[in-house]
Amino acid sequence: MKQLVVKKKKKATANNNQSRHFKRAVFLLPPLLLAAVLYLQFQTATGLFASISRIVSQPAAIDDLVDRLRASATFLPLKDTRERSETWFLSTLADVSEPDDEAKNLVFPSAASHGRLLCLAAPSRHDGTKNAYALAWRDALPRGAALRPGLAFVSETAYDHSNLWHGLTTLVPFASWHARSGCAARPARWALFHHGEVRAGMSRWLATLAEAATGANMTVETFDAPGPVCFEEAVVFRRNLEGLSRERLLGAFDFMRCKARAYCGVGTSDAGATAADPPPALRVTLLFRSGGRAFKDEAAVTRVFQKVCARVAGCTVAAAHSDNATFCDQVRLLSATDVLISAHGAQMTNMLFMDRNSSVMEFYPLGWRQRAGGGQFVYRWMADRAGMRHEGSWWDPNGEPCPRSPDILSCYKNRQIGHDDAYFAQWAARVFAAAKERKARSAAAEVSAGERRRKAATCNCS
Repeated sequence: MKQLVVKKKKKATANNNQSRHFKRAVFLLPPLLLAAVLYLQFQTATGLFASISRIVSQPAAIDDLVDRLRASATFLPLKDTRERSETWFLSTLADVSEPDDEAKNLVFPSAASHGRLLCLAAPSRHDGTKNAYALAWRDALPRGAALRPGLAFVSETAYDHSNLWHGLTTLVPFASWHARSGCAARPARWALFHHGEVRAGMSRWLATLAEAATGANMTVETFDAPGPVCFEEAVVFRRNLEGLSRERLLGAFDFMRCKARAYCGVGTSDAGATAADPPPALRVTLLFRSGGRAFKDEAAVTRVFQKVCARVAGCTVAAAHSDNATFCDQVRLLSATDVLISAHGAQMTNMLFMDRNSSVMEFYPLGWRQRAGGGQFVYRWMADRAGMRHEGSWWDPNGEPCPRSPDILSCYKNRQIGHDDAYFAQWAARVFAAAKERKARSAAAEVSAGERRRKAATCNCS
């Protein structure tokens, strides 16, 4: 019996010793694991520092690495004919709307470009497939590349940068993006492309508008120097207005209008008037053009609208030619216009400077209605985008036909326009009366402080 008791005691003692050893081992395990991890990290760091030290001590290794990065910048055609026209410019890159209501764009450097800059090799003004683009890191630019500091606005369009309406369509997304940045994103330079072909500039009217909107002189990169050009920063619009919301589009036109008025020293409301000389109830402008699509008898057309205007209290008519007016002359004139009367043509782009809800009346020569297609409605589209009212059009029914010529450019495009006293008078009476009523309602509504603040804030950057 005693032996059995002794054996049980020995067994209990052994179990207790094992339990104590196990507890001690469990207690010591975390410190041991931590020590092991720290040791491994130390060894890794030592190895890394040793590697860096070896690289630093070997300039040839650094040069080799930079050369490899330079070689990784692969140039691809700016005009990729395998793609649709909307995406053949920088065809390997997907543009986005950021935020969602902004026009689709690409930004460099960015996460999407993995921090790389946009580089362009663009010697050709006639074949976009001969021009090329690549992405490169700033410290490993392609050999012979020139780095352009600051922000570049890069525009690719199927339109003509010199035509006022076409060019305005390309400017709007940049103005919207600039305003969205809080007006901090001012372009140091512009790069202009048409189907991947280099363009050396815009018309003076458009360049001045761009300078007024962005607060920066327009410097255009012409790519005349040999070798690629890399931009420190760049934003690219290649689809014009696509992606721009209705609200943002109206805001962009408001912003450009306000900036142009400020640039030319025109007040933001009741432009051209003084406190001692309040604005008339209705301000009508006949904006004539010379040559093609001019009125055959400007004096007769003027008399028709003057007679109608005389029957509207406070109405005045101003007649002007756009081709002998400066940019600021046009800003001042159209800022003081409630109803614009003009033949179809680039001068109608000046409606940009009119207040929202102003009216536009448009005129065409014979043949346009039958042959010109959708392009004849561009100023209807612009009026809608800018918040104006397009009050309709008149197509001259009279004139010599163009047998066997379906091409408006050869026969119809630049014919002059006649007039119809009775039709013009009836049409103008309706438009003038409605415009005066809207203006009276608007003046009453603007008594509220909220409306005054809204108008005063249109130049503010969002």
